[in-house]
Amino acid sequence: MLGGNFHSRPLVVGLDGFRNGWVAVSIDGDDHAISFPADISTALAAPFARAAIDMPIGMTDDGNRDCDQLARDKLTPHRSRVFTGARRWLWEEYTDPDEANIEASRRRQPRASRQLWHLGRKIMEVDAFVRAHRDLDIREAHPELVFLRLNGAPLPSKKTEQGAALRRALLIAAGFAEIDDWIGIARRGTGAKKDDVLDACAVALAACDCVGSVPEGEPPRDAHGVPMQIWF
Repeated sequence: MLGGNFHSRPLVVGLDGFRNGWVAVSIDGDDHAISFPADISTALAAPFARAAIDMPIGMTDDGNRDCDQLARDKLTPHRSRVFTGARRWLWEEYTDPDEANIEASRRRQPRASRQLWHLGRKIMEVDAFVRAHRDLDIREAHPELVFLRLNGAPLPSKKTEQGAALRRALLIAAGFAEIDDWIGIARRGTGAKKDDVLDACAVALAACDCVGSVPEGEPPRDAHGVPMQIWF
């Protein structure tokens, strides 16, 4: 269940979070579709063969995961594109980031950045869903690792015109002929940004063709038995 490509191309789904919910991109053979569900349960309500999500899956008590460090190494010199430090206790025990970081310092752990803190609701949403649906093939993926695979070299920032254009071109070459309609029309009024759509497409490609992962092979598991492995 952990490896390989699909020869018959059954339905796969890629998910990227944004402020109002999720960008969900599905691939079913040559057919592609996009939607903007409010929650993970809705996004994954229909049967699927595999889903990939751009969000930490599996967490340690101190926030250190081998997969994060290996992903950062692959993306050098852009190591900061991989967030680190997700810990369940941050959001289970605290509602204020400053108080959570005081506790992190007391535990001699890294403090949570504001960007990581604000991802907490979605991280915990994914965590709860994955732990409640262990029979489903749901994997963590990182769009920047997918784009690195497609391009063969590090890309400029997705926030730049050059970086966005290159990611768009790579996705078109990978079969997403609809990408311009999706980033120009489909996302209007949803709150999703262009790069959210691009990232969801990349993660869907990871779900479709799991050609690599960090770490390789059987992954380590957290205290709840959830694998900690990033696919691309």
